Amino acid sequence: MQPNKLLINLSDTQSILSIAKRTIEIESKAIANLVDYLDDQFAEAVQHILECNGRVVVSGVGKSAIIASKIVATLNSTGTPAIFMHAADAIHGDLGTVQQNDVVICLSKSGNTPEIKALIPLIKLRKNKLIGITGNMDSILAKQADFTLNTFVEKEACPNNLAPTTSTSAQMAMGDALAICLLELRGFSRDDFAKYHPGGTLGKKLYLRVSDIASQNQKPKVSVNSSVKEVIVEISEKMLGATAVINEDKVVGVITDGDIRRMLKKYDNISTLTAKDIMTQNPKSVTKDTLAVKALELLQEKGITQLLVLDGDEYHGVVHIHNLINEGIL
Repeated sequence: MQPNKLLINLSDTQSILSIAKRTIEIESKAIANLVDYLDDQFAEAVQHILECNGRVVVSGVGKSAIIASKIVATLNSTGTPAIFMHAADAIHGDLGTVQQNDVVICLSKSGNTPEIKALIPLIKLRKNKLIGITGNMDSILAKQADFTLNTFVEKEACPNNLAPTTSTSAQMAMGDALAICLLELRGFSRDDFAKYHPGGTLGKKLYLRVSDIASQNQKPKVSVNSSVKEVIVEISEKMLGATAVINEDKVVGVITDGDIRRMLKKYDNISTLTAKDIMTQNPKSVTKDTLAVKALELLQEKGITQLLVLDGDEYHGVVHIHNLINEGIL
């Protein structure tokens, strides 16, 4: 097969950027126009989903099916149980996906695709509420749906006005609008979000606490009367760049690598010095229940690399900025 003849010189940066900018402008204008199409039916659809005792079953064919899958993922992650059902598979055995209390959302630019037309009466027969997301308000889907959400676009970003681009962007934006309305009306919080996103950096920012990190580190500590040699050995062996200074089981200070360097610069004779002579009093600390991301903010604000972790008055350990980097927090 011969490669397609290029219509532009690939070295022509301005031409390439012009096409990209035109595409984004067309799609962004189409999405902005959706604001004018929102009406009472949208609000009623949201209210019905909110009151629904079942799930949201989202269906479509072709590119609309891909967008339907994305909408399902967004709904599930923001507190609204949802499941994807391909419209073609639905009319060939998968209609059992739809349960008695479920609400069905069908996506179709034309609203007249054969699979959607075949699926609509089956949904109606089962007495499930149907929400249509379509760009054709004269279509079968628009007329038969209990609630119709208008995603009309004037043209696709494709120069031939064929490849689904602008229309799928509009569908996705409408799905996001549904999901965010439901999220806010449910009072879905950051803590709720963390429960649905326990993995990855996002989840860690929402649930990982400094105690989870400090418990994996060694626990450097010296007494106020420890010699400088003992302090240096403790810092070196525990490999956290610092050690807590303890007096009668309470933290009274911290000694860091920086404190050691400043001591060497200040004193010619260090043989008589002890931990209390070189420690920094009132060290920066956090409670063990502090979120790791909050600890990071404090480290950045103070321009330091480690924090002591406390459990009440009890010394719990150290969290280092490298720990946060390794966890993907930074």
